Amino acid sequence: MTKSLTEAGRAYVETYGCQMNVADGELMEGILAADGYEIVSSPEEADVILVNTCAIRDHAERRVLGRIGQLSGLKRGHPGLLIGVTGCMAQRLGRTLFNQASQVDLVVGPDAYRSLPDQLRRLRGQRGETEVEAKPCVVRPGKRRTQLAVLDLDPEESYEGLEQRREAGASAWVPIQRGCDHRCTFCIVPYVRGPEKNRRPEEVVAEVRGLAARGVTEVTLLGQTVNSYRRGDWNFARLLREVARIAGIRRVRFTSPHPNDVTRELVEVMAEEEAVCEHLHLPVQSGSDQVLRRMLRRYTVESYLEKVRMAREAIPDLSLSTDIIAAFPGETRSDFEATLDLVREVGFDEAYTYRYSPREGTPAMRLPAEDFLPEPEARARLAELITVCREIQGGINAGEVGRQDEVLVERDARDPGQVLGRTRRNKFVAFPSEGIGIGEYAWIELTGTTGATFQGALVGSLAAGAHR
Repeated sequence: MTKSLTEAGRAYVETYGCQMNVADGELMEGILAADGYEIVSSPEEADVILVNTCAIRDHAERRVLGRIGQLSGLKRGHPGLLIGVTGCMAQRLGRTLFNQASQVDLVVGPDAYRSLPDQLRRLRGQRGETEVEAKPCVVRPGKRRTQLAVLDLDPEESYEGLEQRREAGASAWVPIQRGCDHRCTFCIVPYVRGPEKNRRPEEVVAEVRGLAARGVTEVTLLGQTVNSYRRGDWNFARLLREVARIAGIRRVRFTSPHPNDVTRELVEVMAEEEAVCEHLHLPVQSGSDQVLRRMLRRYTVESYLEKVRMAREAIPDLSLSTDIIAAFPGETRSDFEATLDLVREVGFDEAYTYRYSPREGTPAMRLPAEDFLPEPEARARLAELITVCREIQGGINAGEVGRQDEVLVERDARDPGQVLGRTRRNKFVAFPSEGIGIGEYAWIELTGTTGATFQGALVGSLAAGAHR
């Protein structure tokens, strides 16, 4: 039985990491709200704080540990406060989190969110509807309190039948897939999120129809390798086409695809369906075949470039973004130069660049110690890569000044009286609101660029179903 708000308490979820984590944060809020919790907007208001974490890079984990230390201070004025750590970092570190952050009461992996209400009741000494195995942990001599770690990965758990708690707005994340079957040697995701699990297509379509009925006009389909989606006789291209044809849906995006699963059928759907945005995020990671083999990416530079050419031929106005890792173990200077050459050849509209971050439990950690680059060299390569990518992005964007684009307003900009929105091609534009509100569409002329974002001028507003 669902408890009342006063019995259940108030919950605050703080999320770090990727779009999938954002969607998971919304899922946890939905689960707790359905159990009677009031979802609050600050940790100071809460009886339960959940820190939803990322494990991709060491920096992200250190940041979270620092934040947990800050939040733990709230227990002094609120002895009944419960602090939980959820997500990928929780799965990776498991019960050792209790040693690193002794004030944590609950550690929950990505497949155990459904049990959150019962785990919280158990921590409070109340009997839940379902008992889940979890062992108490002694945290300091002479003092014992219950701490729970729920870490089993469930190959069947895709959270079907549950609804995310979404803020009102024109855009929504729609997870269609969890986990990953790829085994890229640098990546911790398959080990903390388990194997690929795809939702039933009928449920995805029904969810998007429900969102459209509530006024959502833009959806982003989410998956770890979203275009590898398969369920029965449905593949990703078929699902994308079906979602794009739902009445009321004006924009469809998806992230993140894997180059191996970019097919001609998928590109045809992108080109033919008006609602599918002219933007493709296609992680390349390296421009060296030798490094790609070590990463176990299962494509070559040439096969990647073939996918880029195929997409651009079908969608001439395509905007292309990517992910790149610098200083992967064994990367020579010539390997790195090959990456710079690929970046220049493709001309990415945007690149998310990273220095290789060692992750215990990944296959890359078994590479010879001498293959790991010295820290100063790794930092220098990343800085050089960033410089080249920014120069290319700045040149591309400078060439687009003067064009007119449809923009969906997402939030207020930094400058008073201005709003920030995105074009269909995933370009950010700040412009004077002039009566255009968040969640509305506008027709904007791009009047200038800082290199990464644009300044714009309002040409006219657009009705929810209108296109230029």
